[in-house]
Amino acid sequence: MKVIVTGVAGFIGFHVAQALAAGGHDVVGVDNLVPYYPLVLKRARLAALPKAIRFVEADVADAARFSGLVREVKPQAMVHLAAQAGVRYSIDNPFAYIHSNDLGHVSVLEALRRDAPEAHLVYASSSSVYGDRDRAPFKEDDRADLPSSLYAATKRANELASSAYAHLYGLRQLGLRFFTVYGRWGRPDMAYWSFTDAILAGREIELFGHGQGLRDFTHVRDVVGSIMAMVEAPLFPAGELPHRIYNIGNASPVRVTELVALIEQAAGRKAKTRMLEAQPGDVPLTSADTSRVRADYGFAPATPLADGVADFVGWFRERPELHGLTPQPHLV
Repeated sequence: MKVIVTGVAGFIGFHVAQALAAGGHDVVGVDNLVPYYPLVLKRARLAALPKAIRFVEADVADAARFSGLVREVKPQAMVHLAAQAGVRYSIDNPFAYIHSNDLGHVSVLEALRRDAPEAHLVYASSSSVYGDRDRAPFKEDDRADLPSSLYAATKRANELASSAYAHLYGLRQLGLRFFTVYGRWGRPDMAYWSFTDAILAGREIELFGHGQGLRDFTHVRDVVGSIMAMVEAPLFPAGELPHRIYNIGNASPVRVTELVALIEQAAGRKAKTRMLEAQPGDVPLTSADTSRVRADYGFAPATPLADGVADFVGWFRERPELHGLTPQPHLV
């Protein structure tokens, strides 16, 4: 199968492209290498990809160029993971999110419906669309019209645009609401990465919301398994709109303080902590109801948080060139 993966130099995109290539698929990876965090990490991911994967440096929001690539490749499936990530960064840099997330998503939809209408799309949404709520677990049919950040608003806008394209053109799509994905080759702006980096270096870590926030940490290996199933054997029931939304989470929220304790255990060092109030855009809880994806695709997360954290800490220790990385502000 020919598959285009957008955001291939990103965290999840890198892992998905690896898995697709290992499964014998013909993979074309696209990324614009935006320096939200130092490019040394994105370039290291690209260098670690199988040589059979073709890499194209391009911005998916460049509609003309991206459409030309889709016309050339003629994919049978696309995994769209390219996006500007991060809740807090969206407060200071809103236009980066409108450009990458909203314009980029519509560019993908237009390219597919014009140049590869028989292909199906698997795209990234986010648990952030559920907003600030304390009723758990979150279900796909719950209201999602009160976002707590612009990032969340752009992801919900992606879902609505996809629904419109499914209705208008019959474009087959699967939207995935990811819940706090972690693991090797992650992002340095994520808590588990920055905490590990700081603890190993003896630096202080900041625990916003006094570390009491509950997060549904989901290992990237489990996430990739769900995406592979949807690429290879997508389900679109007859008589229904060909657009399905799925929660992809571990269905087992833990407090951020527990995450810190697991990192301390794996690192063999105690953390120096500073307790702070919650930041704007933060939500106190994420909790996935995964019954829909379990019923349709047999999704069953198999990586306990303690095992996933220990694996990441061990991997990170062996990558000194990736220590000390921080997100770099940029404007689009």
